[in-house]
Amino acid sequence: MPLHRDDPRSVGGYRIVDRLGAGGMGVVYRGRARSGREVAVKVVHAQYAEDPVFRTRFHQEIEAVRRVSGAFTAPVVDADPEAARPWMATQYVPGCSLAQRIRDRGALRGAELRQLALGLVEALRDIHRAGVVHRDLKPANVLMAGDGPRVIDFGISRAAENHTLTETGQMIGTPPFMSPEQLTDARTVGPASDVFSLGALLVYATTGRGPFDADSPYLTAYRVVHDEPVLDGVGEPLRAVLARCLAKSAADRPGLDDLAREFGRVLPEPEAGDPPTVTLRPPLSAGPGPASRTPSPPPSGRRSRLRRLPVLAGVAGVLALALTGYLVVGPLKDDSAGEQGGRASAASRWGSLPDGWKPWQTTVYGTAASGVKALDGGPGGVAYGGSLSCAMAEGALYCGGDGTLPVRVDGPTGRIAWRGDSQPSGVDREEYGSLVLGVRDGVLLLRRSVLNAQRDDQTTSVVALDAGSGRRLWSRTVSGDSSEATLVGDLLLTPDGGSRMTARSPRDGTARWTVTLPSGYGCEFYDADGRPYAGCTDLGQGTVDNVLTAIDPADGTTRRVAAPDINGVHLGTLDGRLVFLEYGDQDSMSSAEAVYTHVLLMDPDTGTVRRRKLAGSPRGEAALVHGVLCFSSSSGRVAAVSPETGERLWQTSTTLQQPGTPVPDGRGRTVYVSSASGRVAALDVREGTLLWESSPRAGQVVGVPYASKVFLDEGALVVLSPDGTVFSLDPAHPGREPASG
Repeated sequence: MPLHRDDPRSVGGYRIVDRLGAGGMGVVYRGRARSGREVAVKVVHAQYAEDPVFRTRFHQEIEAVRRVSGAFTAPVVDADPEAARPWMATQYVPGCSLAQRIRDRGALRGAELRQLALGLVEALRDIHRAGVVHRDLKPANVLMAGDGPRVIDFGISRAAENHTLTETGQMIGTPPFMSPEQLTDARTVGPASDVFSLGALLVYATTGRGPFDADSPYLTAYRVVHDEPVLDGVGEPLRAVLARCLAKSAADRPGLDDLAREFGRVLPEPEAGDPPTVTLRPPLSAGPGPASRTPSPPPSGRRSRLRRLPVLAGVAGVLALALTGYLVVGPLKDDSAGEQGGRASAASRWGSLPDGWKPWQTTVYGTAASGVKALDGGPGGVAYGGSLSCAMAEGALYCGGDGTLPVRVDGPTGRIAWRGDSQPSGVDREEYGSLVLGVRDGVLLLRRSVLNAQRDDQTTSVVALDAGSGRRLWSRTVSGDSSEATLVGDLLLTPDGGSRMTARSPRDGTARWTVTLPSGYGCEFYDADGRPYAGCTDLGQGTVDNVLTAIDPADGTTRRVAAPDINGVHLGTLDGRLVFLEYGDQDSMSSAEAVYTHVLLMDPDTGTVRRRKLAGSPRGEAALVHGVLCFSSSSGRVAAVSPETGERLWQTSTTLQQPGTPVPDGRGRTVYVSSASGRVAALDVREGTLLWESSPRAGQVVGVPYASKVFLDEGALVVLSPDGTVFSLDPAHPGREPASG
């Protein structure tokens, strides 16, 4: 591939003629000596050259490669680990990577597969004989030369007696080809770990898929540790040999000498005209050493169902540590071999990002491009009372809150486009609040509250701002006993004195119709497939009395619907039925964490109710996610329950504390939760598998429970933390660091 503008023109006296690959640690070039000899020159990225740990790591790689010699490795030709940007030159091997070979021409067969298998066994024997374990055997690190494979890139190898760097947590693997022991206790890995990686690599070479392929590195790592390998497409008797290589226990895997004999037996001899097969050297005994790993090609769409098992706490911690590094730093890999495949795999679950998107982070209290640009005497990044409300619409996030002027944050870039001046003159910010109702037809609708001078009463108004510019379009003071202003479908419902509610046009506030609700009841509005329902409750005298009214959105005509007298919350609709959760006791809805005992599915036409007991009495924040009831508790546990039966489908522990309401993705596969620290978790909605957790990104942790929220901007996530931090991430690559807004 062509050189980049800032690539060096020479390194250590070698003229740089081409770029071979790049990754998180450095860049590999094709260089040419004065004699004409070609070499592969690996140069460490500048940002790591100043890091003594990475320098030690690179020096270790040079020493490891120098100790290894053999027909199927690329020897060191020259190196300077003390240079400003350390580099190493190895023998240049013409030929593509195994990953590229399979992508271009499909899986290996016959004599080509035999040559690969026996060549890799020979390479590992040479490596282990030198007292080194490769620990990164993967398709991108195997070059397909004309006379057999070459194992390259000893960037994370380790001499058998050296455990230091692994213990620091710096030495992590690439999940699809890591051994279980690399994920659970890297200090215990030895040559048998390379055997596991060899087995995974040969499954990939035979089928074009890894034996533990999944949509995320977290899920892949979970499968490596807990699940049996998927060997579909691998025929006998090779299948039995590879299954032994992929044994969970290192002691159960075959040695390289046994593998040489087994591969020679089960793989076909070359036919006339085929390249010669590798001749193996006499057996050797290898001492202990470290382990291997590598990224996989895109999954091929098949997958057996996962067992519904929660990740064990100890393993989860190790995976989080290791895989965070994997996501953020990434392995040094063949550019052409990995980039396109990774995008294809991500698209199957995560969806496309908005045009012009980049990872970003800002705060709702930052400087705006127009309107009220800065906040005088601002709250220091924390909303008064800790309350923020936001809505995502038309590619932007709109926020308001206690003491917070309304603001627009552009979704793709994090730019604060404007801050609206909706605070009345002479009113202190602690006496002012703006609640975002939503965005309709290019109009941002707010419920504004202003305390009087004595702070014993307040005036409530509905304010409409142009969503693009923040310009005020109209406002109206509202008052009533029955409910608050709310958006239902395309209607703005506003209190209009007593128990009356008036439907208005969001664009200009024009009244469309007025409805009278039950007097003395508190009412909330539900949107059921475009039809508003008013759920009104009288909680007096210690009993519950519910009245449910269907409202025709065209003219406000009402119809009384029989409703169960429950103390609960409405979650949405399922197949045309209203879904309610019943609280465990009279105080649950106002306690720190609600407890739910039953799910009710109500036909709004007939009033028929199906009531089911919820297994385990789930607690916390609840949402209806892709037809499943999801709960996130303050301890970080996320659970799913069937709304039809009340049975628990799965329960998974995360490291999130006080996560917010579960949020569905747009593709029916994933549920997201976020915490006050700005940590986000993604889980498979059907299996409950933890796909990934991001690092925390909030500026500070504010003690406002359940205020964190995830929003969708096409395929990107926009996350609000209680301290006002807002950031966006790509769910396919959640470890990418955001740019500050």
